[in-house]
Amino acid sequence: MKHIFQKGKDLSKPTLLLLHGTGGNELSLMPLAGKIDEEASILSVRGNVLENGMPRFFRRLSEGVFDEEDLVSRTQELNAFLDESAEKYGFDRNNIIAIGYSNGANIAASLLFHYQNALKAAILHHPMVPRKGIELPDLTGKSVFIAAGTNDPICSPMESKELQSLLEKANADIELYWEHHGHQLTQTEVNTAAQWYQKHFA
Repeated sequence: MKHIFQKGKDLSKPTLLLLHGTGGNELSLMPLAGKIDEEASILSVRGNVLENGMPRFFRRLSEGVFDEEDLVSRTQELNAFLDESAEKYGFDRNNIIAIGYSNGANIAASLLFHYQNALKAAILHHPMVPRKGIELPDLTGKSVFIAAGTNDPICSPMESKELQSLLEKANADIELYWEHHGHQLTQTEVNTAAQWYQKHFA
């Protein structure tokens, strides 16, 4: 997978896995990483799927309707890529925190839904429920920050609450933060995510 790895100043810190939204690339969320933790290593990945020329992490059939088969295989591909990258770059495979926006947040949530130890924690900006009707692994000890919009036309507040509930039932520790905006990534939610990270991991 096309990516950037940037070694951090403090190797005991988590490695931040950056996962962009539709049409973004491996550079899109780099400014966010510095706001979350400027001393952490960064692994920023570009999605392998193109939709009308725009990079994504998995296919969708229409707005808000995921190609589940593709989602499952792309999640597996990303998880294997994390294994390889940890070995290649020498970071702790068990100390990865995903920061995802929109489509990137969905694949990060899918990692949590399918693999117990894929991520230590996740910051999900405007995620949807990646799959319904599956049993999640035990996520005891995992912390997840979800930023959602009360007026989000793509991801309804109901969807955000459903994701919170599914992750909590799997024993993850969830903080759900509401913005009174649409689907855009706002400065306030980034700042709130940074405060959440400082509280849990600094």
